[in-house]
Amino acid sequence: MNKRYFLEASAVLVGAAFLSRYININQRSEIMATSNTEFEISKPEQEWQTILSPEQFRVLRKHGTERAFTSPLDKQYANGTYVCAGCELPLFTSDTKFNSGTGWPSFFQPIEGAIDTTVDRSLFMTRTEVHCHRCGGHLGHVFDDGPAPTGKRYCMNGVAMKFISA
Repeated sequence: MNKRYFLEASAVLVGAAFLSRYININQRSEIMATSNTEFEISKPEQEWQTILSPEQFRVLRKHGTERAFTSPLDKQYANGTYVCAGCELPLFTSDTKFNSGTGWPSFFQPIEGAIDTTVDRSLFMTRTEVHCHRCGGHLGHVFDDGPAPTGKRYCMNGVAMKFISA
């Protein structure tokens, strides 16, 4: 074995070890889903699977993301409230919704006490993940490129919510 081969192999091993936390999505969702088990509503995974559609389960309980521009809630602008699809906790009101052009329902402010956040370091970036305060369901992410008055863009998965008309 020559010195060059040894250095290349070492670099690959160090890189793989460093990047492994970003690549194993199933392990990440298990860690994040169980990082806070003190929710008002807590159910076994099998019960969530019977309550939620397969897509809702993948997003809310496994930290998935729906495809952009597929949610009818993206273009929903009637007066009402957006609630968690898992536990029906009111999350956002229609007067805080705006068209971000991203393909996901976007809001500039949640209802007070409705959400919690965690740090998401998946996909080679650091983001702020948004969860339902009551059941811990994954809703989406929040970014600092939204409109006034908050400057926030809560980019939510439409499948993670239901719309209740006013």
